[in-house]
Amino acid sequence: MIIGVNTFLSSKGSPTVLPKEVIRATEEEKESRPVPAKAGIATVENLQKAYPDESATWLRKLQEAAIKNENMFEQLMEACKYCSLGQLTAAMFEVGGQYRRNM
Repeated sequence: MIIGVNTFLSSKGSPTVLPKEVIRATEEEKESRPVPAKAGIATVENLQKAYPDESATWLRKLQEAAIKNENMFEQLMEACKYCSLGQLTAAMFEVGGQYRRNM
């Protein structure tokens, strides 16, 4: 399943292949999601309350792997079970900074 398509076209032409068709999810598909979008904030708060120790442990392991320039995939997959995207992002910003495009 493709959940998003980003296309960047430059003034000099682009190597990007444009998809033949881009479709949107139906209302039925949106409603069948495990967590409706409206419940997102409550879900994040519940996740953080439910796993404070596990999230702290896995965020630390993720940061340690990043600092040591190790493959972070295993730590990331485990951290995703207990942490929100915001927690993961903040942890990575702490050890690696925020990406800024050169102007």
